Amino acid sequence: MATDAIITAMSAETTDQNEVNQSAEAESARAQVSDAGKANAVAPNSVKSESVDAVSDKPEPPVAFDSAAFLKTVTQRPGVYQMLNATGDTIYVGKAGNLKKRVSSYFQKDPGSAKTRVMVAQIASVELTVTNNEIEALLLENNLIKEKRPRYNILLRDDKSYPFLFLSTTQDFPRISYRRGGRKQEGKYIGPYPHAGAVKKTLRYIQKLFKVRQCEDSYFRNRSRPCLQYQINRCTAPCVGLIDEKAYRRDVDMTIKVLEGRTGEVLKSLVQDMEQAAVELQFERAARLRDQIKDLKAVNQSQYVENGKGDIDVVACAQNGGMNCIQIFFVRNGVNLGNKSFFPAAPDGSTVEEVITGFVTQFYLQHEVPRRIVTHCAIEGVALLGEALAQRAGYNVEIVHNVRSEQRRWVENAQENAKLALDARLASRSGMAKRQDTLRQLLDLDELPQRMECFDISHLAGEATIASCVVFGVEGPVKAEYRRFQIKDITPGDDYAAMRQALTRRYTRLLKENQRIPEVLFIDGGKGQVSVAQEVIAELQLEDIQIVGVAKGPERRPGEETLLICRTGSEMHMRHDSPALHLVQQIRDEAHRYAIAGHRTARGKARRKSVLEDIAGLGPKRRKSLLTHFGGIRALQMASVEDIARVPGISPALAQLVYDFFHDQLS
Repeated sequence: MATDAIITAMSAETTDQNEVNQSAEAESARAQVSDAGKANAVAPNSVKSESVDAVSDKPEPPVAFDSAAFLKTVTQRPGVYQMLNATGDTIYVGKAGNLKKRVSSYFQKDPGSAKTRVMVAQIASVELTVTNNEIEALLLENNLIKEKRPRYNILLRDDKSYPFLFLSTTQDFPRISYRRGGRKQEGKYIGPYPHAGAVKKTLRYIQKLFKVRQCEDSYFRNRSRPCLQYQINRCTAPCVGLIDEKAYRRDVDMTIKVLEGRTGEVLKSLVQDMEQAAVELQFERAARLRDQIKDLKAVNQSQYVENGKGDIDVVACAQNGGMNCIQIFFVRNGVNLGNKSFFPAAPDGSTVEEVITGFVTQFYLQHEVPRRIVTHCAIEGVALLGEALAQRAGYNVEIVHNVRSEQRRWVENAQENAKLALDARLASRSGMAKRQDTLRQLLDLDELPQRMECFDISHLAGEATIASCVVFGVEGPVKAEYRRFQIKDITPGDDYAAMRQALTRRYTRLLKENQRIPEVLFIDGGKGQVSVAQEVIAELQLEDIQIVGVAKGPERRPGEETLLICRTGSEMHMRHDSPALHLVQQIRDEAHRYAIAGHRTARGKARRKSVLEDIAGLGPKRRKSLLTHFGGIRALQMASVEDIARVPGISPALAQLVYDFFHDQLS
């Protein structure tokens, strides 16, 4: 970026104006030599004079910024200004088409709002950077805000990229997958989506509708038989040739059309195929197509935006309790890809217009820009921002706020969602929100986990084995979604087999029913149980789940837990006062409580049950006859086959079954 001038303003303690001017010129020259590539204008408050005070041990008191002297030196060219406090920290960064006019406005008798007056009172110096034009000033302003994080600017903490759906269309059997970051690989990219959850939800829809594979290429190339995805009707098994390339490519083409908002074309084609199949008496195929049409219509109704055309973002803001919430709805090709909430930091007294202006500038100068941005109120410098975004994107970008009809309803919906998100944020700022945010940082997640699940196994020497699954959301436990699993057909006491069975049953069912998959999976156990969980998750192709093992300490005391982080392969011990540890303990203890309660119920039921109930062909009347005749189980166990056969209603064959049952158990 070109910079044409360095402007230095100084306020002096001495009355010798010539000495002040000479010192200012010397300071300016030093600044030019030390920073030839980038011109910064520095405005120190005072100049030390050659006097007794110069060698005094006492610090000189701060001198108020001499705005009048400074403003005489300010140019009228475009550029960026930085306000600095007495310690040299940047407290505000702004841009201007005319620096002199804009900076002068801060030092009038009435600079404006209370927020501005408070800021001006802290100014100790001002740095100016001259640019060629306003667009360069806008870009430099954005970079300086990201670098300096000034307290009086609107600050957006959102540097990560946004996820896309990717179709590897150059392959014979393309794969659809989640992709974040650069777009180096050749193929079809669709998005961006507001968050990973929206991508995963779409992937589940596509997997159900068109059965396009989602497995890794290495996994795909090495298959010799269909995987579990084929068995639960979520893939057509191209890996072993159960579908030809032409039919598979047709599914891929329909997938692309649906993701691009051309669902009507796909529905029309499917209806024609269904009618043709019916004419040809292929009723099973016609029924499958009918179900596919029904599912596609249901998905379309939940995602399609009426009269939506092109790429549009809808931006709205809500304010309450000293906090700000920005809500963005992402619409691409008439399909609502979802919405995302942001909570930018803003100085007290900031208006909604200021918050939206600062947010839109920072957000779209570092993320993908749609062709149309609809805001719920007017923003400052809309023409300049639109031109800057157009230069960056390579196409015209329209920023509007006064919309009607359908788009007006989108804006109102965004405003309502912003208000609800802000209310929820305020309600959970303490407690759960703090714990979850600490856990998010600990696990290096992009955003707060919306769903966490924890599994635990409970039994008594292998008797009545029960696995529990508890669910936690952003507001804490979701008890309506807790589940228990009665573990059967395993070696009693085999915790690994019990964990495998519970996880397989749980997530196979979630996949079949298109239910929400958790972002974090806690396993109450050590490396063995965690390894089992990794195998099950890999088999079900749910690698995006973050698996965390919670291993108890050597003396099983709370606070001594070890976390096994599967993604990094590391072990972690947390401080006993860590909010993240408290959340993990709460989830683990809840899973443990729920498992024990289920085990006790199952064990009590089993112990109230007569062992005779396990003998096939022995109904209630015959069981009663046996117990009445022998006076109890112990005498029956000691009886011979002949003695048992003498009981009314017991045949020799049934007597042999009863005898074998007890003696097989005793052996």
